[in-house]
Amino acid sequence: MKPKNLRKASKKPVRLLVVHGPNLQLLGSRERHIYGDVTIKVINRELQAEARACGVALKIVQSNHEGKIVDLIGGASSSYQGILINPAAYTHTSVAIRDALAACSIPAVEVHLSNIYKREDFRKVSLTAPACVGQISGFGMESYLLGLRALAKLTSGN
Repeated sequence: MKPKNLRKASKKPVRLLVVHGPNLQLLGSRERHIYGDVTIKVINRELQAEARACGVALKIVQSNHEGKIVDLIGGASSSYQGILINPAAYTHTSVAIRDALAACSIPAVEVHLSNIYKREDFRKVSLTAPACVGQISGFGMESYLLGLRALAKLTSGN
């Protein structure tokens, strides 16, 4: 019989790592005909709001450096239950990021603002997507929010 004063152990909130790849700090001013007017600040604000609605916590990072992204992914499993990543140009070139995603023991979802399959031929191949549980592209900022919802559901067990 359990003593009455023992409380159930509270479940820690799911923590997710969001990784924005190279040049995404330029959103809102670069190639608006492709990426629209949304800025990374707006995306991050909307991600935080959606995370609260999903009951998860986020750590958001942007880097233009492949090695830093590899290091973030490599160390993620000690603090996070999943990764939401827009590898940006590294999607098509980085075996190192692909290998880091494959090696980490947590699920990752790849997202893209534009539909990479309707763009230049070299963008139609994602080296990183096969190391992820899924990919969402072509819906602008909504790609991030859809990816976050899917990852939150996947990692929270709901």
